[in-house]
Amino acid sequence: MNQSYAHPNLAANVAASERALFIQRTYNHLAGAVLAFVGISFIIQKTGLALTMTNTMLGSGRASWAIVLIAFIGVSWIAENWARSSTSRETQYMGLALYVVAQAIIFVPLLYIANNFAQDPNLIAKAGITTLGLVAGITIVAFTSNKDFSFLGGFLRVASLVAFGFIICSMIFGFHVGNIFAALMVLMAGGFLLYDTSNVIRHYRTDQYVAASLALFASIALMLWYIIQLFMSSGE
Repeated sequence: MNQSYAHPNLAANVAASERALFIQRTYNHLAGAVLAFVGISFIIQKTGLALTMTNTMLGSGRASWAIVLIAFIGVSWIAENWARSSTSRETQYMGLALYVVAQAIIFVPLLYIANNFAQDPNLIAKAGITTLGLVAGITIVAFTSNKDFSFLGGFLRVASLVAFGFIICSMIFGFHVGNIFAALMVLMAGGFLLYDTSNVIRHYRTDQYVAASLALFASIALMLWYIIQLFMSSGE
């Protein structure tokens, strides 16, 4: 997050009441994004769309999934730029909506497999509850520690590049990334959530609550993805 820390409208520089309103708006939008994601995912999984989409996205194996990942990265970049738009509130909302839909789509195969092939029929619910618990704990730490965690940004960006490279190599060479990698990705998602929450408290402008909610949602979605994978692996 490249913010000018001297900007007068940064959350850290405004009155407490204005900062509280910004934080409330951010988490209201985050709640809306999570509910929309759950709703879209539920509709897809309860219809024939889930099987059709899973077959399409995984139909040619690693090549198909690589295309899906590249498309997701491209759409995410567009959505994040729209959400940060300083010229149009409508564009910001379009960015958040686009990102939620993109996440719901890329989750389709994982949720379909978890719903239909996992031994535990409550796996997704348990993964969701675990994710919410971790999110709550990390959020409490960020709000109560009085520490600025923006220093994590550089490390997290490097870690993301390493993780992405590892995923690409696993596709090219056909090896399974395993539970250790999934656990490390949950840890990285937690780091991103701590970083993003710290930025919400201090380094976002008070008119950037849509972009702030997207950043938080992205970290939560990443965490949920790998928690589901961990739960699926532990039940094999």
